[in-house]
Amino acid sequence: METKQIYLEVDGLKLAGELYIPHPVNSPAPALCICHGIPATPYDPADRGYAVLAQRFCSAGFITLIFNFRGAGRSQGNLDMTGWSHDLQAAIDFLSSLKEVDKTCLCLLGFSGGAAVSVYVAAHDPRVSLLAACACPADFTSLMSKEQTHSAIQHFREIGAIRDADFPPSAERWSDGFETISPIHWVDSISPRPLLLVHGDADEVVPVGHAHKLYQRAKEPRDLVIIPNALHRLRLEETAMATVEDWLKAKCKALSYDSKH
Repeated sequence: METKQIYLEVDGLKLAGELYIPHPVNSPAPALCICHGIPATPYDPADRGYAVLAQRFCSAGFITLIFNFRGAGRSQGNLDMTGWSHDLQAAIDFLSSLKEVDKTCLCLLGFSGGAAVSVYVAAHDPRVSLLAACACPADFTSLMSKEQTHSAIQHFREIGAIRDADFPPSAERWSDGFETISPIHWVDSISPRPLLLVHGDADEVVPVGHAHKLYQRAKEPRDLVIIPNALHRLRLEETAMATVEDWLKAKCKALSYDSKH
Protein backbone atom coordinates (compact mmCIF):
# COMPACT_ATOMS: atom_id res chain seq x y z
CA MET A 1 0.00 0.00 0.00
CA GLU A 2 0.99 3.61 -0.50
CA THR A 3 0.86 6.13 2.36
CA LYS A 4 0.65 9.90 1.87
CA GLN A 5 0.84 12.65 4.47
CA ILE A 6 -1.91 15.17 3.74
CA TYR A 7 -3.27 18.39 5.20
CA LEU A 8 -6.85 19.58 5.12
CA GLU A 9 -7.48 23.32 5.30
CA VAL A 10 -10.64 24.25 7.19
CA ASP A 11 -11.71 27.59 8.70
CA GLY A 12 -8.13 28.86 8.39
CA LEU A 13 -6.74 25.80 10.20
CA LYS A 14 -4.44 23.04 8.99
CA LEU A 15 -5.49 19.52 9.93
CA ALA A 16 -2.97 16.69 9.70
CA GLY A 17 -3.94 13.43 8.04
CA GLU A 18 -2.70 10.29 6.34
CA LEU A 19 -4.09 8.66 3.20
CA TYR A 20 -3.65 4.92 2.65
CA ILE A 21 -4.05 3.68 -0.92
CA PRO A 22 -4.20 -0.04 -1.79
CA HIS A 23 -1.54 -1.19 -4.24
CA PRO A 24 -2.47 -1.98 -6.86
CA VAL A 25 -5.62 0.12 -6.52
CA ASN A 26 -8.72 -1.28 -8.22
CA SER A 27 -10.02 2.00 -9.61
CA PRO A 28 -12.56 3.15 -8.75
CA ALA A 29 -12.17 1.86 -5.19
CA PRO A 30 -14.40 2.30 -2.13
CA ALA A 31 -13.25 5.01 0.29
CA LEU A 32 -13.30 5.09 4.08
CA CYS A 33 -12.79 8.00 6.46
CA ILE A 34 -11.99 6.96 10.04
CA CYS A 35 -12.97 9.47 12.74
CA HIS A 36 -11.32 9.36 16.17
CA GLY A 37 -13.03 10.21 19.42
CA ILE A 38 -12.69 13.13 21.82
CA PRO A 39 -9.21 13.12 23.39
CA ALA A 40 -9.07 11.96 27.00
CA THR A 41 -5.32 12.37 27.51
CA PRO A 42 -2.53 14.59 26.09
CA TYR A 43 -1.42 13.81 22.52
CA ASP A 44 1.04 10.93 22.35
CA PRO A 45 2.86 10.81 18.97
CA ALA A 46 3.90 7.23 19.75
CA ASP A 47 0.26 6.06 19.72
CA ARG A 48 -0.24 4.80 16.17
CA GLY A 49 -3.47 2.94 16.86
CA TYR A 50 -5.52 4.60 14.15
CA ALA A 51 -2.72 4.14 11.62
CA VAL A 52 -2.81 0.39 12.30
CA LEU A 53 -6.58 0.47 11.80
CA ALA A 54 -6.19 2.41 8.53
CA GLN A 55 -3.71 -0.17 7.28
CA ARG A 56 -6.20 -2.93 8.05
CA PHE A 57 -8.98 -1.35 6.01
CA CYS A 58 -6.60 -0.38 3.22
CA SER A 59 -5.55 -4.03 3.01
CA ALA A 60 -9.26 -4.86 2.71
CA GLY A 61 -9.43 -2.68 -0.42
CA PHE A 62 -10.50 0.71 0.91
CA ILE A 63 -8.78 3.99 0.10
CA THR A 64 -8.56 5.02 3.74
CA LEU A 65 -8.19 8.46 5.32
CA ILE A 66 -7.36 9.19 8.94
CA PHE A 67 -6.96 12.73 10.22
CA ASN A 68 -6.90 14.68 13.47
CA PHE A 69 -9.88 16.90 14.18
CA ARG A 70 -9.08 20.46 15.29
CA GLY A 71 -7.58 20.50 18.78
CA ALA A 72 -6.33 16.91 18.48
CA GLY A 73 -2.99 15.40 17.56
CA ARG A 74 -0.92 17.39 15.08
CA SER A 75 -3.83 19.51 13.88
CA GLN A 76 -4.24 23.17 14.68
CA GLY A 77 -7.14 24.79 16.52
CA ASN A 78 -9.26 24.05 19.59
CA LEU A 79 -11.65 21.23 20.33
CA ASP A 80 -15.14 22.30 19.27
CA MET A 81 -17.97 20.04 18.11
CA THR A 82 -19.40 22.44 15.56
CA GLY A 83 -15.89 22.88 14.19
CA TRP A 84 -15.44 19.10 14.09
CA SER A 85 -18.44 18.86 11.76
CA HIS A 86 -16.69 21.33 9.42
CA ASP A 87 -13.52 19.23 9.63
CA LEU A 88 -15.30 16.03 8.62
CA GLN A 89 -17.03 17.86 5.78
CA ALA A 90 -13.58 18.86 4.49
CA ALA A 91 -12.38 15.25 4.75
CA ILE A 92 -15.35 14.12 2.63
CA ASP A 93 -14.59 16.89 0.13
CA PHE A 94 -11.02 15.60 -0.09
CA LEU A 95 -11.99 11.95 -0.65
CA SER A 96 -14.66 12.95 -3.16
CA SER A 97 -12.04 14.84 -5.18
CA LEU A 98 -9.85 11.76 -5.70
CA LYS A 99 -10.27 10.21 -9.14
CA GLU A 100 -9.53 6.74 -7.73
CA VAL A 101 -12.53 6.86 -5.35
CA ASP A 102 -15.80 5.12 -6.15
CA LYS A 103 -18.31 7.87 -5.29
CA THR A 104 -21.07 5.29 -4.82
CA CYS A 105 -19.22 3.84 -1.83
CA LEU A 106 -17.87 6.61 0.40
CA CYS A 107 -17.95 5.27 3.95
CA LEU A 108 -17.54 6.72 7.44
CA LEU A 109 -16.26 4.81 10.47
CA GLY A 110 -16.53 6.81 13.68
CA PHE A 111 -15.59 6.14 17.28
CA SER A 112 -17.31 7.75 20.27
CA GLY A 113 -17.33 11.55 19.73
CA GLY A 114 -16.09 10.97 16.17
CA ALA A 115 -19.05 8.62 15.64
CA ALA A 116 -21.41 11.32 16.92
CA VAL A 117 -20.03 13.85 14.44
CA SER A 118 -20.20 11.21 11.70
CA VAL A 119 -23.94 10.73 12.31
CA TYR A 120 -24.50 14.49 12.19
CA VAL A 121 -22.50 14.99 8.98
CA ALA A 122 -23.93 11.91 7.24
CA ALA A 123 -27.44 13.17 8.01
CA HIS A 124 -26.62 16.40 6.16
CA ASP A 125 -24.37 15.11 3.34
CA PRO A 126 -25.84 12.68 0.79
CA ARG A 127 -22.36 11.85 -0.51
CA VAL A 128 -21.90 9.58 2.52
CA SER A 129 -22.92 6.11 1.30
CA LEU A 130 -22.93 4.27 4.61
CA LEU A 131 -21.87 4.69 8.23
CA ALA A 132 -20.45 2.45 10.94
CA ALA A 133 -20.66 4.08 14.40
CA CYS A 134 -18.74 2.50 17.27
CA ALA A 135 -19.40 3.33 20.94
CA CYS A 136 -21.54 6.25 19.79
CA PRO A 137 -23.25 8.44 22.39
CA ALA A 138 -26.93 9.14 21.70
CA ASP A 139 -26.43 12.53 23.33
CA PHE A 140 -23.98 14.24 25.66
CA THR A 141 -26.33 15.28 28.48
CA SER A 142 -25.32 12.47 30.81
CA LEU A 143 -21.67 12.71 29.78
CA MET A 144 -21.30 16.49 30.05
CA SER A 145 -24.12 18.55 31.56
CA LYS A 146 -24.35 22.34 31.35
CA GLU A 147 -23.07 22.48 34.94
CA GLN A 148 -19.92 20.64 33.88
CA THR A 149 -19.07 22.96 30.98
CA HIS A 150 -16.40 25.03 32.74
CA SER A 151 -14.71 21.99 34.28
CA ALA A 152 -14.75 20.28 30.87
CA ILE A 153 -13.13 23.30 29.23
CA GLN A 154 -10.48 23.32 31.95
CA HIS A 155 -9.85 19.60 31.43
CA PHE A 156 -9.39 20.10 27.68
CA ARG A 157 -6.97 22.95 28.39
CA GLU A 158 -4.92 20.70 30.64
CA ILE A 159 -4.59 17.95 28.01
CA GLY A 160 -3.86 20.43 25.20
CA ALA A 161 -7.10 20.06 23.22
CA ILE A 162 -8.02 23.69 23.93
CA ARG A 163 -4.90 25.74 23.29
CA ASP A 164 -5.91 29.40 22.98
CA ALA A 165 -6.43 31.39 26.18
CA ASP A 166 -9.40 33.26 24.71
CA PHE A 167 -11.19 30.11 23.51
CA PRO A 168 -14.05 29.50 23.62
CA PRO A 169 -15.38 33.05 23.27
CA SER A 170 -18.67 31.78 24.73
CA ALA A 171 -18.69 28.74 27.03
CA GLU A 172 -22.45 28.42 26.53
CA ARG A 173 -22.19 28.38 22.75
CA TRP A 174 -19.32 25.88 22.94
CA SER A 175 -21.48 23.63 25.12
CA ASP A 176 -24.43 24.05 22.74
CA GLY A 177 -22.27 22.48 20.01
CA PHE A 178 -22.49 19.13 21.80
CA GLU A 179 -26.28 19.38 21.91
CA THR A 180 -26.47 20.44 18.25
CA ILE A 181 -24.60 17.41 16.92
CA SER A 182 -26.14 14.85 19.34
CA PRO A 183 -26.90 11.77 17.20
CA ILE A 184 -30.33 11.17 18.71
CA HIS A 185 -31.53 14.22 16.74
CA TRP A 186 -30.10 13.02 13.42
CA VAL A 187 -29.79 9.24 13.29
CA ASP A 188 -33.20 8.81 11.64
CA SER A 189 -31.96 10.89 8.70
CA ILE A 190 -29.27 8.35 7.69
CA SER A 191 -31.86 6.15 5.94
CA PRO A 192 -32.05 4.91 3.21
CA ARG A 193 -28.30 4.55 3.54
CA PRO A 194 -27.08 1.60 5.66
CA LEU A 195 -26.15 2.19 9.32
CA LEU A 196 -24.17 -0.11 11.62
CA LEU A 197 -24.08 0.53 15.38
CA VAL A 198 -21.43 -1.38 17.34
CA HIS A 199 -21.17 -1.13 21.13
CA GLY A 200 -19.56 -3.01 23.98
CA ASP A 201 -21.88 -4.17 26.74
CA ALA A 202 -19.16 -3.27 29.28
CA ASP A 203 -18.52 0.24 27.90
CA GLU A 204 -17.33 2.29 30.87
CA VAL A 205 -17.68 5.70 29.15
CA VAL A 206 -20.83 5.52 27.01
CA PRO A 207 -23.29 3.01 28.51
CA VAL A 208 -24.67 0.43 26.10
CA GLY A 209 -28.15 1.90 26.52
CA HIS A 210 -27.07 4.70 24.15
CA ALA A 211 -26.76 2.16 21.33
CA HIS A 212 -30.23 0.76 21.94
CA LYS A 213 -31.68 4.27 22.03
CA LEU A 214 -30.06 5.14 18.68
CA TYR A 215 -31.14 1.85 17.11
CA GLN A 216 -34.75 2.45 18.13
CA ARG A 217 -34.69 5.95 16.62
CA ALA A 218 -32.91 4.94 13.40
CA LYS A 219 -34.74 3.76 10.31
CA GLU A 220 -33.97 0.79 8.07
CA PRO A 221 -31.54 -0.37 6.85
CA ARG A 222 -29.88 -0.58 10.27
CA ASP A 223 -27.84 -3.14 12.18
CA LEU A 224 -26.91 -3.29 15.85
CA VAL A 225 -24.08 -5.47 17.15
CA ILE A 226 -23.36 -5.63 20.89
CA ILE A 227 -19.89 -7.03 21.68
CA PRO A 228 -19.88 -9.06 24.93
CA ASN A 229 -17.47 -7.81 27.63
CA ALA A 230 -16.08 -5.08 25.32
CA LEU A 231 -15.08 -1.72 26.78
CA HIS A 232 -15.20 1.74 25.17
CA ARG A 233 -12.12 1.54 22.93
CA LEU A 234 -13.61 -0.74 20.33
CA ARG A 235 -10.77 -0.24 17.87
CA LEU A 236 -8.78 -2.53 20.18
CA GLU A 237 -11.47 -5.24 20.06
CA GLU A 238 -10.83 -7.70 17.22
CA THR A 239 -14.43 -8.97 17.22
CA ALA A 240 -15.72 -5.42 16.80
CA MET A 241 -13.31 -4.51 14.01
CA ALA A 242 -13.87 -7.79 12.16
CA THR A 243 -17.62 -7.10 12.37
CA VAL A 244 -17.14 -3.62 10.90
CA GLU A 245 -14.82 -4.85 8.14
CA ASP A 246 -17.18 -7.63 7.04
CA TRP A 247 -20.19 -5.27 7.12
CA LEU A 248 -18.43 -2.54 5.11
CA LYS A 249 -17.22 -4.98 2.46
CA ALA A 250 -20.66 -6.61 2.09
CA LYS A 251 -22.51 -3.28 1.90
CA CYS A 252 -20.03 -1.78 -0.59
CA LYS A 253 -20.30 -4.86 -2.78
CA ALA A 254 -24.10 -4.49 -2.78
CA LEU A 255 -23.88 -0.76 -3.55
CA SER A 256 -21.46 -1.42 -6.41
CA TYR A 257 -23.79 -4.09 -7.83
CA ASP A 258 -26.81 -1.76 -7.58
CA SER A 259 -24.98 1.08 -9.33
CA LYS A 260 -24.19 -1.17 -12.30
CA HIS A 261 -27.66 -2.66 -12.72
